[in-house]
Amino acid sequence: MKNSKRNSLFVSFTPAVSKVAQKAMRRKIRELRVRSRTDLNIAQIPGWFNPIINGWLGYYGRYYRSALYAVFRHINKTLVRWARRKYKALRRHKIRAGRFLEGIVQQNPRLFAHWRAGMVGAFA
Repeated sequence: MKNSKRNSLFVSFTPAVSKVAQKAMRRKIRELRVRSRTDLNIAQIPGWFNPIINGWLGYYGRYYRSALYAVFRHINKTLVRWARRKYKALRRHKIRAGRFLEGIVQQNPRLFAHWRAGMVGAFA
């Protein structure tokens, strides 16, 4: 098939999530307002957050899962913001909050769906 814009042959494509879809996923994470749900503890957050992540993994991550890493990194940073708001000792310490969540990953690596998929880094 020929590309009419560049006048070249089109030989393949990457079935990855689009930039528009990634933006919509990040918008959805912001709309959930996880960072302000300080009434929940770390064990309660996955109860209403994992079904959404599992849906994204099943639909967008079927063929090219690593394209979702930017969204997963955004989720991890949102969890850091949640920890900083929930725990007064972490309020002004972003790196310490990131280490706190890394400790949670070490204790329970299957807590969040994206952690099970392999995205456990980039907390701070």
